[in-house]
Amino acid sequence: VQLQASGGGLVQAGGSLRLSCAASVRSRYTMGWFRQAPGREREFVATITWSVGSTDYADSVKGRFTISRDNAKNTVYLQMNSLKPEDTAVYYCAASPRFSAVVDGARAANYDYWGQGTLVTVSS
Repeated sequence: VQLQASGGGLVQAGGSLRLSCAASVRSRYTMGWFRQAPGREREFVATITWSVGSTDYADSVKGRFTISRDNAKNTVYLQMNSLKPEDTAVYYCAASPRFSAVVDGARAANYDYWGQGTLVTVSS
């Protein structure tokens, strides 16, 4: 499975961006978004299961970010609103066939496939 992330860019604080992650094959995978800022470890952002579409978010993005998926297009989205400078990072999408419980979605080690990352820069 190959994942292609896109949609990153430069935006002012308070602005919005929508990231997309297209999978190369149709799959019943749980999908997630993670991010890594310079000098920091990769951190969980959001996850969505395949069947029910249950979601979970990091506390830092709750109420501002929304994860969704279009199974017909093999694509997962991350709508990011009210962006802050601290959201600046490379955003990675990930997929896993090994779990379907949303509570497991925050752990990077649970994912088997990763996209190449897309850079989001939020200016103050």
